[in-house]
Amino acid sequence: MKRRTFLHRIGSILAVLGVTEADWLTLGNRYYYALAEPSTRKLALLIGINQYPQIPALSGCLTDVELQKELLIYRFGFQASDILTLTEEQASREFIEAAFLDHLGKQAKADDVVVFHFSGYGSRVKLETSSETMQNALVPANGSKYPQNKQIVNYILEETLLLLLRSLPTNRVTAVLDTSYYPPSPILGLKSRTLQESVEAKLAAEELDFFQQLKTQELLNNPVVLAATSNPKQLAREGLFSGFSAGLFTYALTQYLWEFTPATTIQVALSHVENSLWKLGSKQQPVLLSSQKNQHLENLSPQMREPLNSPPSLLGKGAGGLGFALAFPDSTIGAEGVVTAIEDDGKTVHLWLAGLPPQVLLYYGVNSRLTLATREELVLRSRTGLTAKAQIAKIEGANSLQVGQLVQEAVRVLPRNVNLTIALDTGLERIERVDATSAFAGFSRMSTVVAGEKPADYLFGKLQEIPSRYGVFSLGGELIPNTTGEVGEAVKLTVQRLAPKLSTLLAAKLWRLTENQGSSGLALKVTLEIISDVSPHVVMQRETVRTSKTETSIKKSLPTPIVPIGSRMQYRVENQSDRPVYLILVGLNNNHTAIAFYPWETPQEPNTADTKPLLKEVVIAPGETLTFPQTNAVSQWVISGPASECEHQLIFSTAPFSGTLAALNTAKYSTAEEGPISPLLNSLEVAQALLQDIHNASPLKTEMNGTAVESYILDVNNWASLSFSFQVV
Repeated sequence: MKRRTFLHRIGSILAVLGVTEADWLTLGNRYYYALAEPSTRKLALLIGINQYPQIPALSGCLTDVELQKELLIYRFGFQASDILTLTEEQASREFIEAAFLDHLGKQAKADDVVVFHFSGYGSRVKLETSSETMQNALVPANGSKYPQNKQIVNYILEETLLLLLRSLPTNRVTAVLDTSYYPPSPILGLKSRTLQESVEAKLAAEELDFFQQLKTQELLNNPVVLAATSNPKQLAREGLFSGFSAGLFTYALTQYLWEFTPATTIQVALSHVENSLWKLGSKQQPVLLSSQKNQHLENLSPQMREPLNSPPSLLGKGAGGLGFALAFPDSTIGAEGVVTAIEDDGKTVHLWLAGLPPQVLLYYGVNSRLTLATREELVLRSRTGLTAKAQIAKIEGANSLQVGQLVQEAVRVLPRNVNLTIALDTGLERIERVDATSAFAGFSRMSTVVAGEKPADYLFGKLQEIPSRYGVFSLGGELIPNTTGEVGEAVKLTVQRLAPKLSTLLAAKLWRLTENQGSSGLALKVTLEIISDVSPHVVMQRETVRTSKTETSIKKSLPTPIVPIGSRMQYRVENQSDRPVYLILVGLNNNHTAIAFYPWETPQEPNTADTKPLLKEVVIAPGETLTFPQTNAVSQWVISGPASECEHQLIFSTAPFSGTLAALNTAKYSTAEEGPISPLLNSLEVAQALLQDIHNASPLKTEMNGTAVESYILDVNNWASLSFSFQVV
C-alpha cells in the first residue's frame, strides 16, 4: 500500500477521533510499515502501558506485550509484520481506536485470525448522558487529556471495545484483557491494574460520539474475550519475577499456551491458568466473558449482552475451543521455549523460556538440558529473566539448527539451597521492618526483602482491620490462616511463633518446583472425583500432555473446581506408560496445613498394642488404574471445613520413594491420625526427601556428578508431578 493511499484511507477515521495528521505521523515509519504490509491470515494488535501522566506507573505491561508477541510469532505462526504493538505514549485512545479500525477492521477477512491484547489500568466512569450508570473502561496513555477540566476522562469503554471486536468479519477473534475495574480500599500486596476514578468523572464527548457510531454497525461475530478477573472484588495483579515484572494473568496464560497442546477447551485452559495464579499469590479468577452471571456484563446494553451469553460452542471449535480461536497448527507440540537467535559459532543459541512454569523459572539452573525436534541437545549456560543462552551438547545427524525451533525440557537442574523469601510490607514503620528482618534472620533457609523491590513468596505486614496485629499474607493480600499474632504483640514474638508455618510454606514451595505436567515423559492421567451413590462426579483432570494419546477435554470443567464440605473424594490414576510408577501425594489443606496420603500397612503379627503401622510404597503397574483412597468406611476421604482452597501435588517416579517413606516414618502419629490423607508433621524433611528421591531416579546424576553436589538433577522421563487446586465451599 502506498503511503498516500494509507493516509487517505485513514483520514476519515482520524477526523472522527479528533486526531490531526501530524499527530498520527508521530507514530513513525515502523507503525506505518506494519500497517502497510499485505493482508495475511493472522493479525494482532497488542497494547501495553506502564507510564501514565500523573498516575502511579505500572511495571509489567510492556513485558505482557513481549510475552504475547513471542507467543504469536513462534507458537502460532504470526508474521512479525502483522503484529502491531502500541506501547506507552503511542497507546492513546485515538491511536488505539484508529489502529483497530485500520490494522484489524480494514484488513481482516472471513476466517482470518485476529488477536487483541490490552495491559494497563482499568477504571469505572460515568457517561455524560447518565448521572447514575457507571461503566467499565480501559485507561489509555492519554486518559487524563483535559487538564482544564479534570472531571473529563479520555477512556475507552469496555463496550466500545466489544463493539469493535464484533464488527470484524471473521469468527476467529480472541481478545485478552489484563486489567480490572473496581479498586478495593486499601490495597495490600502485589500492584494492581485498577485506577480509582473520582465519582464525578465523566467520559469525554469524543469517545461517546465514537461509541454511538459503532452502535449503528452490523455485528458480525461472537469473539472469545478472556478477562483477568471474574468479579468486581478481584484485582488484575502484577508480579515481580526473576529480572522482570509481568501481569500474572498474561504470564500464566501464555505459559500455558506454550507448554500445552490445543486439544483442551477454554474452560479447562482457564482452570490451569487459575491454578498458576493461586501459586503466584493471587486469587483472581480469569473468565471467559460468556457467562450469564458474569458481572463484567452487568452494564452492557442488551444488544451486546445477549450474543456474549451465547453457548461457548459459538465462540470456537468444540466447547469454546481456544485452539481454534488462535489457530494452532495441528502438528504443534508442547514446548518450554524457542530458539530466538544463533551466534556465529553455530553452537551457541539464545532461548526464550516462557513455557516453563513461573514458579520454576527463578530456580531453573545452569546445566539444565533441553532438546530440539531435530534431536540436538542443548545445555543451559546462563539465564536472565525469560532469556537464556545454551550450547549444543549432542548432535543427531546434520546440524539443522534454526531460529524458531521449539525446545522441550529434558533435564531440570534445581539448587538444593532454595529459601523462603518474605517481603516486608512498606506500610510497616522503620523499626518494625528492622525487628522483622532480625527475627526472620533467626530461621534457616529464610530471607527478607522490601515489598516491590525483589521477588518474594509471601508478605509480612499489619492486618488492615486491626493495625496492632501482624500476619503473613499471600502476595495478593490474602491472610494465610493461623499466621497472626496477638493484639499489641511485638513483631519479634509474632515472627517467632510462625516457625512451624514457615517450614510448611517452604515445603510447599519445594514440591511445587517439581511440577512438570507439560514436559514429563511418563504417560499418566489423573482424575479427581466426588464419590456419589450413582457414579463418580469428575471435579478436574490432569494429564501429562507430551505423552497424551487422546484428547483431554472435560466439557463440564469449571475454571474454579468446587467441592462442597462433606464430599467423599477419590483420585483415579491411569498409568498409560510402559513402566511401573510409584506415587506420593502431598499438599496443603484448607487451613494451609501440610497433608500427605498415607498408605498404611498394619503388621500381620503385632507384638504389642503400641506397634506402629508401617508405610508402604504405592506402585501402579503399566496399563493399570488405581483408585485411592479406597472407598471403605475406614479409609474414606471426606472433605471437612472451613471454606477455603486446597492444593495437592501428585508426584510419580519410576523409582521407589524410599527416602520419602523413611522421612514420613520418623514422625510420631497418633492412631487417631492414621487416615488416608492425614497431617504431615515434618513437611520440610519430606519435601527434601521427595526431591532427593526424584534426583536418585535420574540416570544422569552420575554423569553430572559435579552439578549433583549442589543441585537436584531431575530427568523428565523418570518423574511426573501434577497439581490439583480446588475450592472448598
